Amino acid sequence: MTFYSFILSYLLCINSLAVFLMYRDKAKAIKGAWRIQEKTLFIVALCGGAIGIFIGSHLFRHKTQKKRFKYGIPLILLLQLIIVSAMFFYS
Repeated sequence: MTFYSFILSYLLCINSLAVFLMYRDKAKAIKGAWRIQEKTLFIVALCGGAIGIFIGSHLFRHKTQKKRFKYGIPLILLLQLIIVSAMFFYS
């Protein structure tokens, strides 16, 4: 496996996890059950799952009005896109 295929596989997995976590948190919110901590969602976003958190929040209409998610996740996503683009462009 090449370095690039490893990175792409990792990003696919972490973002799939991120979408799933947003789905589970929304389902738990509807039921009034124990919730996934926002800190956990941000850690997943910082580990490369920002696009998954972003997609999940809009897909499930979850946490879209919270300022931390409305502005923080797109900022993390932008930084990650710059980093990944630079990795592919400069190597």
